[in-house]
Amino acid sequence: MFTFVRRSLAAVLISAALVSVAAAQDWREQYPELTIGISSSENETDAIARTEPYAAYLSAELGVPVNIVRGTDYAAVIEAMRSGHVHFASVGPAAYALARKVMGEDIAPVAVTLDNEGNLGYHSVIAVRADSPYQSLEDIKGKSFAFADPNSTSGYAVPSYYLATELKTSADEYFSEVAFSGGHEQSVMALVNGTFDAVATHWRNEEAGNIQNMEKKGLIPAGSTRIIWTSPVIPNTPVMMLTTLPQELQDAFKTALLAFPEKDPEAFATYTNGTSSGYVEAKHEDYLDVVAITEFNAEERRRTGGN
Repeated sequence: MFTFVRRSLAAVLISAALVSVAAAQDWREQYPELTIGISSSENETDAIARTEPYAAYLSAELGVPVNIVRGTDYAAVIEAMRSGHVHFASVGPAAYALARKVMGEDIAPVAVTLDNEGNLGYHSVIAVRADSPYQSLEDIKGKSFAFADPNSTSGYAVPSYYLATELKTSADEYFSEVAFSGGHEQSVMALVNGTFDAVATHWRNEEAGNIQNMEKKGLIPAGSTRIIWTSPVIPNTPVMMLTTLPQELQDAFKTALLAFPEKDPEAFATYTNGTSSGYVEAKHEDYLDVVAITEFNAEERRRTGGN
């Protein structure tokens, strides 16, 4: 009797293991390659170089090649996810809100980074040249202004919202000229070069942000800009994934992602520019305020006849 039970138990364990292996093989057969979509605030060369160690780590952990594609803007990455050509992405809270509007529950946040001080957020800022006389939002009324991208959280959604709610106006009404620069680095370089009087970009703390990164890379002189407005805290950019992927793949990706800081700290530091201490799990409810801001902005554009 004992021998029969032992053999039966062994058979069950072997069968379960075979089913587990088969399930793992199934998703790899269906997805022999995976793709990460990026559309960061930096130039393409730096963005790819920073992301390659991340892709290499995931390739090793998941057992299939993980490739990087860079969208021309946030909307391009979202469209690539909608069409199934991109499986995972990190494109900013407002872009996540857009993706959720377009794709519903077919997309979900997985995790979000903590900064080195354990904070879960960053800020939108409005910057001017350091040698300008402007000290406040009131001082740049009637001046030229640049947003980064229409789907950028810090570079458009949040400053637009606070212009409407704090100053009871819109960018088109408040500034003499308004443009989209095409990205955060483009905005700040145009500011320093004198093309615009003020621009919106992202800032985390005194050590980390778009301006600091650009200074470190020698793209702009240190101390050439000054911040005159800082938003309340914005939740950090989520890592998103398609929920239409096989559950085994979703679970494997989430496990690998959360383990990234400990399993490959050098690659993690490269990927995050040394500004993050790790990941914590994220959920849709974390971004409800950002969703509300993007919906408010969309309604304001409809009301005023804007694009």
